[in-house]
Amino acid sequence: MRSDLLETLQDPEVLQALSAAPDTHKMAFAKRAKWLTEAHNHQVLPHGAWWSIWLLLAGRGAGKTRTAAEQVWWWAWEHPGTRWLVSAPTSADVRATCFEGDSGLLAVIPKILIADYNKQMHELKLVNGSLIKGIPASEPERFRGPQFHGGWCDELAAWDYLQDAWEQIMFGMRLKVDKDWKTRLICTTTPRPKDLIVELIGREGDDVHLTTASTYANIDNLSDNFRKQILQYEGTKLGQQEIYAEILDPEEGGIVKRDWFKLWPAAKPLPKLEYILQSYDCAYTEKAQNDPTAQITFGVFKPLDGGMSVLVIDAWQDRLQYPDMKEKVLEEYETVYGEGKDARRVDLVLVEDKAAGISLIQDLQRAHIFVRSYNPGRADKVQRLSIVANIIKAGRVWIPESSNRKGFVRDWAEGMVSQICSFPETTHDDYVDATSQALRYLRDAGWLNIDPPPPEDYDEDDVIDAGWEHRKRENPYSM
Repeated sequence: MRSDLLETLQDPEVLQALSAAPDTHKMAFAKRAKWLTEAHNHQVLPHGAWWSIWLLLAGRGAGKTRTAAEQVWWWAWEHPGTRWLVSAPTSADVRATCFEGDSGLLAVIPKILIADYNKQMHELKLVNGSLIKGIPASEPERFRGPQFHGGWCDELAAWDYLQDAWEQIMFGMRLKVDKDWKTRLICTTTPRPKDLIVELIGREGDDVHLTTASTYANIDNLSDNFRKQILQYEGTKLGQQEIYAEILDPEEGGIVKRDWFKLWPAAKPLPKLEYILQSYDCAYTEKAQNDPTAQITFGVFKPLDGGMSVLVIDAWQDRLQYPDMKEKVLEEYETVYGEGKDARRVDLVLVEDKAAGISLIQDLQRAHIFVRSYNPGRADKVQRLSIVANIIKAGRVWIPESSNRKGFVRDWAEGMVSQICSFPETTHDDYVDATSQALRYLRDAGWLNIDPPPPEDYDEDDVIDAGWEHRKRENPYSM
């Protein structure tokens, strides 16, 4: 691709035409030729017209920003009167890195080609009528309405509202230059194991062209102090990600480890269940299209050896608007688990007291269903999972084994286990919340005795400090 463009720019007929062209055209072609001469292989636009997303996964300092800036302005210049999106994690990143940074658009576009730059609006207009518009990924709703011919997403893996922003951007990639035009998007990022990044990698060869590069590919252009700082991570897990742009297994850094869960043998009959709890984490109503509602059903049982344990007997997540969610919950509540004299109905429904969960709790109470609200108080999601991680580590949580693959969990449970073990490096955490609140409740209700009992002689402050405040308070979850 590089050689083809260079040959075109050096063609005698092209050069003759350029000699009579306006100064703007001469400067644009000269700048483009200079970039193609200097660029590393990983910085050159992939060959072919089959792809619509160029995913550039590269280590720190590999030249990702320069690559995208050089390509976006050239697209905008090649096609007069077109519109191009630039997005980054925050508004400050859009301005300070993508537009005004040392490798940003203002640094690489010849000044003669710029008609106007509005810092507040993040808008850069070229003299040929093309517009390059910046929108921060931290405000996904701002992507509604604008439409573009293509664009650039910088540090995609660092976006806080990744899925929300990405979906809205895709809706806006709809303008055509001609009947053969295909919108094109450059995604530059140091990789992290986010669901979208993994999905895009999986689409390589379909509509995604994947390019990878390490920090070493551009090491000669980096300052001595940066080289010293980044290369100290050589040989570490962080170095694999930040230097070599490798996707790390998200479960390696998880709070909960996969081998902490115990497998209930596929051929072994299910145990007699003493208590059944259905735990729900409900989506926010206004974001139900993006946030799934998750449910996990836990059955408490007594193994032949060891303390009381729980068996995950059902798990699902779905994107449900409230009326459908309520109907689904009522249907699930009627499920009978086990057979014969061991058959048992659900004893309790546990719902986090937030968003759609508030309405659900009220409706279940009116339907005379045994429901209890969960209020996590000031504890964040990491703290909540950490509080109950020792229950899983102690081997008190069992998952049914697959009947087809020995040593693996059943297919319906894999998504749940994967999300819990990958947290906090996950896009969604619905299964995590449903698990942490259920295990916390079962522990505090006395079904899972992991912590040692409190001393007989204690005052209330000692009880609270020791984590036994549930003996004194009606709601043990407001911390």
